[in-house]
Amino acid sequence: MSDDQRRSRSVPAHHRVSVLGSFTLAQSGTTVPLGVDERRLIAYLAVHPRPQERSALAVDLWPGVDASAALHLLDEAVAGIGVPGLLDETDGNGPLALAADVEVDLAEAMRLLRTIADVPDAPRPDLALLAADILPGWTAPWIAVERERFRQLRLHALEELSLRCSAAGRYADAVEIAEMAVHSAPSRESARRALIEAHLAEGEVAAAVAAYDEYRELLRSSVGPAPSGLENLLPPTPAWPVLRVRRPVQRVSAQVPTGRRP
Repeated sequence: MSDDQRRSRSVPAHHRVSVLGSFTLAQSGTTVPLGVDERRLIAYLAVHPRPQERSALAVDLWPGVDASAALHLLDEAVAGIGVPGLLDETDGNGPLALAADVEVDLAEAMRLLRTIADVPDAPRPDLALLAADILPGWTAPWIAVERERFRQLRLHALEELSLRCSAAGRYADAVEIAEMAVHSAPSRESARRALIEAHLAEGEVAAAVAAYDEYRELLRSSVGPAPSGLENLLPPTPAWPVLRVRRPVQRVSAQVPTGRRP
């Protein structure tokens, strides 16, 4: 046995599961190919970090399938993974979970959300974890609730962080973070409001008006005429320019005075 082989056996494998944007299982930096059922099982355990009872897990992964058949499919998926150290299987028939040392990008994103309020007072962290939804192309019912929950959490966090950065004088960060929220949810009014307010805080009135007009055009093209209250998206303040439409001046033709009364 070579020295490299001895070292590879002595050093435990490093596992990382990614579910934000797309699914990936990497072992020591190398992507592990998996079957469809194996991918779904690992993704489910990554999204639900607590140990999952096998019967409930099988029903969620294979809805509409007989309970005993679903459990059989679950056992086959567990056996088909074939990645030592990935699953916590202290009991062969007990609950299933990922091993404690497995890294999951969603778990890292949730930890970032819990500490994001301190960002304006510290160096800005990598916010790439808040740029994508949970497995956006997957349509399984079990994932829809968790996807929307995480989406709302990260959008609220980005909007709040943009406002905090503006208040701290970090205008470039405020604009960039608000643009992340707008990119994730273009029709979300609170995200557009955060972007406009970031531009106004920076003193970029033209950019704020452009963002406002872009949002109006998006609504007009997607839902028809813009709502009547859209003009008041931002209440007029000393910082917000009140744009009024110039009305054409009615021209009165001059008449030669005569002796007749009008």
